[in-house]
Amino acid sequence: MGRYISLVAAACMVLYGYDASVYNSVQGSKNWVAYFDKPNDNLIGLINTAYTIGAIIGGFFFGGPVADYLGRKVGMSIGCILVIISTFIQAFTPRHHLGGFIAGRVIIGFGQGIALTSGPIYIGELAPSEIRGKIMAFWQLFYSVGSFICFWVAYATAKYKKNIGDWDWKTVVMFQLLVPTLILILMPTLPATPRWWIKRHGNIEKAREALRRVRDTDEDVEREIMEIREALEFEKEAISSNYSALWKDRSVRKRLLLAFIINGGQQITGQGSLNSYSTKIYQKVFKDANTIMLINALNATFGILFTLNAAWTVDRFGRKFLLIAGGIGMGLCMIIAATVETQTPTLAGGAKSHEVSISIVFLLFLFIFFCKFSSLKPK
Repeated sequence: MGRYISLVAAACMVLYGYDASVYNSVQGSKNWVAYFDKPNDNLIGLINTAYTIGAIIGGFFFGGPVADYLGRKVGMSIGCILVIISTFIQAFTPRHHLGGFIAGRVIIGFGQGIALTSGPIYIGELAPSEIRGKIMAFWQLFYSVGSFICFWVAYATAKYKKNIGDWDWKTVVMFQLLVPTLILILMPTLPATPRWWIKRHGNIEKAREALRRVRDTDEDVEREIMEIREALEFEKEAISSNYSALWKDRSVRKRLLLAFIINGGQQITGQGSLNSYSTKIYQKVFKDANTIMLINALNATFGILFTLNAAWTVDRFGRKFLLIAGGIGMGLCMIIAATVETQTPTLAGGAKSHEVSISIVFLLFLFIFFCKFSSLKPK
């Protein structure tokens, strides 16, 4: 049962992986470009930034309070509902009204910010300690699963774009309904977390009921209940019962700063740019849209394989070593790829030679290899 509920919560990461690839995919559709009057590069950047703004507001300002006061399950559910709403907004925005599409991007970012805050908390509080590391590996894996689904759907629709017209990109957007709908269907089968029951409601019996569904013995349940109560009492008396505890305790403050640095550093490695703009990058190298869609789909497929490899190597080599090696590897890949692209001649049609194209694709695939095992952050 512990594995089941943890995997359902980890599926929230599929939302992020799929959506991070949706906008990347639709940029490659000539029908989407024509539908919104050929947006220039500034508007393309604005659309992506709109999602980020929504995610920052949802995750930073609302994710924590929603998870704390309404519960982790409610946080995940609200995120899924907002994703569903925004999916319809994006797919059925009237022609020429790019503002509606941008509004949908803001809402989906807001919803995912809330869901992606509640999901890891839920896993951390209910997953058995002996499988918590593996579950968090699945958390990263599900990001790649989301990208995998999105890019292969995009590749399939691109093959028939002449027959389906605007539905080549609308189908990609609408497939985003699949996972949040499934999560919402399964959500009633999940218990609320015991820590939330005790902290917000002082309900020990409800906490016991939740733990009995995921722990093997009554002794395990009672021991964990005691640990939760002691931890909450310590936070209340020795530090603080609110968010100021993050700054008051020196050891917590140090870990918080490390988390900021590691997570912030991961976001500026280029992974986010590659997820959002790989289509634009490959358009400088290849002229055939189907080739670009296929490369994106293969990239997502290898992302799953690389993440599975990371789940195996993380306990063998340690998180710290992989984090450092991955950072160095990603940096070298980006430097070499940029050098190859800028220092090689461009052919008459606007593309690169076959050899240069293959080299750039290889380097970006290698970047994903390093990225995946360095994304399994230190505990």
